[in-house]
Amino acid sequence: MLLQKIELPYTVIIKGAGDIATGIAHRFWMAGFRLLMLDLPHPLVVRRSVAFATAIMEGSIEVEGLTASFASRSSEIDKLWRKEKIPVFVDPEGELVSEIRPQILVDAIMAKKNTGTSLEDAPVVLGLGPGLEAGGDVHAVVETKRGHNLGKVIYSGFAAVDTGVPGEVGNYSIERLLRAPKEGVITPLKEIGELVKEGETVALVNDRIPVVAGVSGLLRGMIYPKTEVQKGMKVGDIDPRGVEVDYRSISDKARAVAGGALEAALHFLTK
Repeated sequence: MLLQKIELPYTVIIKGAGDIATGIAHRFWMAGFRLLMLDLPHPLVVRRSVAFATAIMEGSIEVEGLTASFASRSSEIDKLWRKEKIPVFVDPEGELVSEIRPQILVDAIMAKKNTGTSLEDAPVVLGLGPGLEAGGDVHAVVETKRGHNLGKVIYSGFAAVDTGVPGEVGNYSIERLLRAPKEGVITPLKEIGELVKEGETVALVNDRIPVVAGVSGLLRGMIYPKTEVQKGMKVGDIDPRGVEVDYRSISDKARAVAGGALEAALHFLTK
């Protein structure tokens, strides 16, 4: 029996362009899909060195050989596709979805709730982590919680409930996170990729309230300077493994989730 040739590229729109979404975009692009990413006008991304959302602030960014560029107008999207680049467009409401009509939509906002994604958005609609129901809000959900099921595709029901406690890395969990001690405007004092020590001030809120490292290690993520933050909001990430970490490459977690998303997409496209 002759196998039917699959005609590519299919168009994939990813809502959100943070580090997990970037891992998904990279894997789909390498598999032959065409990508468009949507995000906020001032992204709240922490791991900026491996997030295509950075293109909104800096014009473009390269992650593992793949370049994403900011598209200031929708007319620029096709031009960037022809240049083999991933367009990143400011569209927090996802209005372009109905205009472009992608074959696949991935909700990678990681909001832990449904912010407006529907099964009607595309032939294949996927979600990440808790807050979206497979078979209700989306066709499938990919588990994002570290552990045995990381990257598992859920075709009916929900991902694991969010506990607010991050998975362990180097025997540290919640200590790895940097959170805003108060609402205000943040000013980082350290650059991504620098080593920091436990108890060291790595940023200031309103130029006076310290954000203190809870563990020694490598600063793997820090929110953009002058971002308005809320009390308790995640503003940075420290990896206790230190210099052995490559903060400029896609993380193991992002790759696992990306693999699950690609599996789910092909599961439905080949039915």
